[in-house]
Amino acid sequence: MTRYIIRRLLQAIPLLLFISIMIFVLANAMGDPLASFGGRRRIRSSDRERLTRQLGLDKPITVQYVVWLIGNDWMDIDLDGDGVAEVKGSRKGVLRGDWGKSFMEKRPVSKLIAERLPNTLLLMLVSEIVIIIFSLIIGIYSALKQYTVTDHAITGLSFIGYSMPIFWIALMLMYLLAVKFKQWGLPYFPTVGKYDLSVGPTIEQVAWHMVLPVASISIISIAAYTRYIRSSMLEVINEDYIRTARAKGLTERTILFRHALKNASLPLITLIGLDLPLLLSGAVLTESIFAWPGMGRLFWNAAQDTDIPVLMGVLMLISVAVVVFQIITDIVYTFLDPRIHYD
Repeated sequence: MTRYIIRRLLQAIPLLLFISIMIFVLANAMGDPLASFGGRRRIRSSDRERLTRQLGLDKPITVQYVVWLIGNDWMDIDLDGDGVAEVKGSRKGVLRGDWGKSFMEKRPVSKLIAERLPNTLLLMLVSEIVIIIFSLIIGIYSALKQYTVTDHAITGLSFIGYSMPIFWIALMLMYLLAVKFKQWGLPYFPTVGKYDLSVGPTIEQVAWHMVLPVASISIISIAAYTRYIRSSMLEVINEDYIRTARAKGLTERTILFRHALKNASLPLITLIGLDLPLLLSGAVLTESIFAWPGMGRLFWNAAQDTDIPVLMGVLMLISVAVVVFQIITDIVYTFLDPRIHYD
C-alpha cells in the first residue's frame, strides 16, 4: 500500500504542473488585471505603465509563470524604472510557499485563503453531513419499498430536485422562508452574512444563518445521491450472500447495515471523494447569493477583477485536493471491499 501511495503521489507531480500551466494561461487570458484599479475612472497611461511594471505584467507569460512557480530571485528587479536592480517586491514562488500578493487587496494570497477557508469548510462540511444522512435514509427506504407509491414519489421528487438550478432553489427558499415567513409573523431565517453584527458570531447565530445556504446546497445533492444509493442497494439485496444471511436467521437490521450497505456504499464513496475537494472552492453561487464570506465568494471577486494570484491560489488548492482525495478514496475501497488490493 505504501508503494502504491508513493507511486500515485509521484504521478501527481507532472499532472499538477500541467494543470498549473493551463490555469495560468487561461487566467491571464480572462481580461486586463488593471481594468479594476481605477474604479469607475480610467487610470492614466503613466500609472498603467508603472503598475504593469510593478506587477510584472510587462514580462512574457512564460517568465510570469516561472516567477509564480519558483520566484524571481534569479532575475533583476527594477520597480522604479531607473535601471537599478532592487530587492523590493521579490518573491520566492509557490514551490517555496510564497503564493504572491493579491493585485487588488495588496495582501498575501495565503492569508486571504486562510481567512476564508474555515468559513467554507464549516458551510460545506455541514452540508455534506446533511447530504449523506438524508441520502442514506431516503435511498435505502426507497430501495426496500421498490415500486410502491412511496418509491415512485421519492423518484419523482429526486428528478425534480436534481433538475432545479441552485440559484433558483436559493432564491425560492429566501422568498418563502425569509420574506413570506416574516410577513406571516413566523420565525424567519436570515438571508445574508454569517451572523448578525449586533449579536456577534455566537453558535446560535452562525447555525441560524447557515440554514438557508445548507438547504440550497443539499437539495440537489440529496436528489442525486438518493438515486445512486437506491440503485446500489437494489443490486446488492438480490445477491446470493444476502439470501444466505437470511437463511442463517440474521435479523434484517444486521443484514441491511453489516452486509448490504457496506457493499452498496462503493459508488457513494466515489461520489463523496469527487465532491469533497469542491468543499475548498465553496459554492460560488450560494456564497454570493447569501453573502457568505467563503472561498467561493473570494474566487468570484477575484475572477471579476482578474486577480491572477488569488485565482491561481484557489484553483491550485482545489487541484491538489482532488489528487489527494482520489488517493484517499482508493484506499477506503480496500477497507470496504477486501477483494480490492493494490500491489
